[in-house]
Amino acid sequence: MNTKKIKEKLGFILLRLSVLFVVLFLAVILTYLVVNGARVLSWQFLTQNPENAMTQGGIFPALVGTFFVALITAIFSVPLGIFAAIYLIEYAPKGKFTRLIRLSIRNLSGVPSIIYGLFGVALFVQMLRFGASLLSSGLTLGLLTLPWIITASEEALKSVPASYREGAFALGASKWQVIRTNVLPYAFPGILTGIILGLSRAAGETAPILFTGVAFFIPSLPKSLLDQFMALPYHLYIMSTQHHDIEGVRGIAYGTALVLLIFILLLNLGAIIARYRMRKIRRA
Repeated sequence: MNTKKIKEKLGFILLRLSVLFVVLFLAVILTYLVVNGARVLSWQFLTQNPENAMTQGGIFPALVGTFFVALITAIFSVPLGIFAAIYLIEYAPKGKFTRLIRLSIRNLSGVPSIIYGLFGVALFVQMLRFGASLLSSGLTLGLLTLPWIITASEEALKSVPASYREGAFALGASKWQVIRTNVLPYAFPGILTGIILGLSRAAGETAPILFTGVAFFIPSLPKSLLDQFMALPYHLYIMSTQHHDIEGVRGIAYGTALVLLIFILLLNLGAIIARYRMRKIRRA
């Protein structure tokens, strides 16, 4: 056996071991959360309000608050992100300025979430006077998600073969007709993947909403977009680190972590199903 084959086999072994290590580590974390969280997970836990200084009851306000803030995030960031990607790929002139915009977007993807939280306080809470509210938190998370959606949408649009555009142009279609009927349907599965990844990250963030609207305890649901709210990530943070009886609420913390994990997994599962159906329709 020559040296090249030995190196190749060693490389494959190293790759397999790396994948196995990651999978095992993930399995240990999931098993730990499921075993501890399933003890408190019930219909009452999901539908009741917290009681007795959050030592009893459920997480219904936090669950609903997380859903609504994720919805506001999606409404703000998804259309804006997709249209920005379409402009950069299909309309923007190739040059230094466009490259600078793309570089800025890539850099924004790596900015710590706490920076977005402070920016959200300055822009939405103070300057626009939305106050500490559901709207301020949703818009702040929208800004955090926007670079992810733009980047993923750009890559999906780039993957569309040039022949799709050229064939439509040859038939006399306008620029927007080509994008709407030929480019976007083909790129949609990739765009959807980026959207779900961005929203999944936003749904688990604590720092941005900590500064812009989330509250420690609100026994009722928000009545308007300008009200404060509860959210699963912040609820978990309080239960794990700040509660006066951390050991007593440990089970609630595990249950909250499991529900948040299930919420994010459902988002990703929805993306997988939608992407599969879109590919099936496109092949048909």
